[in-house]
Amino acid sequence: MRVRVGQAEIVLEQGDITEMEVDALVNAANNHLWMGAGVAGAIKHKGGEVIEREAVAQGPIPVGEAVITTGGKLKARHVIHAAGMGQDLKTDEQKVREATRNSLLRAEEKKLRSLAFPAIGTGVGGLSTHLCAKVMLEETLEFLQGSESLRRVVFALFDESAYKAFQRHLSEMFSASEHP
Repeated sequence: MRVRVGQAEIVLEQGDITEMEVDALVNAANNHLWMGAGVAGAIKHKGGEVIEREAVAQGPIPVGEAVITTGGKLKARHVIHAAGMGQDLKTDEQKVREATRNSLLRAEEKKLRSLAFPAIGTGVGGLSTHLCAKVMLEETLEFLQGSESLRRVVFALFDESAYKAFQRHLSEMFSASEHP
């Protein structure tokens, strides 16, 4: 699914975020930036240990913040590490909202044109996929309306249920904006 937002587009894809051909991937990180399992583990496995070393050297950071590293051996040139949780590995709506916004800001600061997000906080963080979709899509939609560099934001959703949750929220957001 694709929708236009000004000069940019939001794209939903079901698949492996580490295979996305974008300028940067977003890693669903903890605030100490070590990369264990889930999305972080997959990025580290495919991109190499250098990504984790560069990230950890910039941490710890406040929950909700984001830092950028190289992409190692990934197709993407960069990884943006979005601290959606602390050491307790739990998250909530506000933390995911801030992590999404700060990831978009890091991409804009580097003048990146494309970015791929996972569903932040829905693994070990315990956030529902539907709440994650609502929060991340709201933040992205608002940000893209003023973005100068980003042209494509992909939500790389690992399974069909996550894809459907994001699809439902994106469809609702656009039908609501077309029929005030």
